[in-house]
Amino acid sequence: MEPRETTMEIPQQADTRLDRSHSAGTAIEQLRQSLQGELVLPTDAGYDQARRVWNGAIDKRPAAIIFCANPDDVVQAVTYARSQGCLVAVRSGGHNVAGLSVCDDGLVIDLSRMKKIAIDPERRIAKAEAGLNLGEFDAATQAYGLATTMGVNGDTGIAGLTLGGGFGKLGRKHGLSCDNLIAAEIVTADGRLLRTSAGEHPDLFWALRGGGGNFGIVTAFEYRLHPLGPDLLVGSVLHAWDQAQEAMRFYDKFSRDAPDEVSVDAALVTLPSGERTFSISACYAGPPETGEAVVAPLMKFGSPIDSRLQAIPYVQIQSAGDSLFPRGRRYYWKAQFLRGISDGAIEALLDAYAKAPNRSSLLVFQQVGGAIARVPASASPYANRDAALDCFPIAIWDDPADDAANIGWARELWNAVRPFSTGGVYANNLGDEGDERVRDAYGANYARLAAIKKQYDPTNFFRLNQNIRPG
Repeated sequence: MEPRETTMEIPQQADTRLDRSHSAGTAIEQLRQSLQGELVLPTDAGYDQARRVWNGAIDKRPAAIIFCANPDDVVQAVTYARSQGCLVAVRSGGHNVAGLSVCDDGLVIDLSRMKKIAIDPERRIAKAEAGLNLGEFDAATQAYGLATTMGVNGDTGIAGLTLGGGFGKLGRKHGLSCDNLIAAEIVTADGRLLRTSAGEHPDLFWALRGGGGNFGIVTAFEYRLHPLGPDLLVGSVLHAWDQAQEAMRFYDKFSRDAPDEVSVDAALVTLPSGERTFSISACYAGPPETGEAVVAPLMKFGSPIDSRLQAIPYVQIQSAGDSLFPRGRRYYWKAQFLRGISDGAIEALLDAYAKAPNRSSLLVFQQVGGAIARVPASASPYANRDAALDCFPIAIWDDPADDAANIGWARELWNAVRPFSTGGVYANNLGDEGDERVRDAYGANYARLAAIKKQYDPTNFFRLNQNIRPG
């Protein structure tokens, strides 16, 4: 069962279903011969593995998958898809929870094998191809003692992360991933390969910094880097369920008062024993010895059942949560922004989390603010600069028979917290939730995005995304 909420009615030309038989001599066989990369068809041995994405709840069967080796392959794939009038999905990391990076009976253009990265340590710039995941990117930049904001799961692709905004532990100090983007190379719907920056196709460059995959296929990103590490201070505490209410109040205040160097996230979690708990984790993006006094209140509050304070390599911090989100399990979530955690929200959260269907279920708070909030809302498509926390239930399970229970729980928890939200949402945490929810991600920036979409993709060729209609 695919976790789906609504079907978006998007103006577009009718899609042609590609013939899965693809006999020799067809246009797609000619395409296969011209590519530097690999074309995988349903008759090929590796097809079932090639069509899989991170979320095991997604089970789609594309007519063809192109693993691009370079930008020219991407151009050829786009040109072929336009000539055939077929649906296109674009995949790099494949982490979209709704499975928008794969499709039935269409073409998947996959960039996951494009992994070149070049670091200029003197100018503090990285040029990275779109197939890199953040673990690979972080390892390459940390070799020079540098980093920029990336997400919190090493398996996430840098492309989707950056195009939707890009939260991470460095965001409060250095801004979102998209705030650190200084140039990008993109294949547009008409098959052009363009370089974009503040001085080259500036409207398109503006749209790429948070507007998602609506405007083309980005093949490479250039990022501003910052000195960091190699070790950062991490303090974490675990509070028992009967202390969770007070611990959540403390978390709300501590996160409000924290300096930009601190990223402090939290979660309602269930231990292997079945005991429900509240976890808080702070990371200090500066010299570890400087951070000890800043993190001290977290370590001293209450009577935690577990606490740890240690300096850890940044690359290890970045992959610390990977074991919680392996490829192939079934996932569903719904997210919304908060400006704080009121007593009413705490009561609603605790009541709803107590009904979690299994021990893998989480309720996550991801802190934003800091440098993110000091960027004008109109400076990039990412509009929800005034939010303090991203709040979302994450349902994780394995048996398709449990789909309804897990999806239903996540939706119920989201609805319980809805009265306390800002109304906004982070584009990268959207599922398939409809046009109005996409508008909630972009606010007043939506009209400008729609105009740029009309300029670069008037037929909505790139529409398997958090879609912005040409306008």
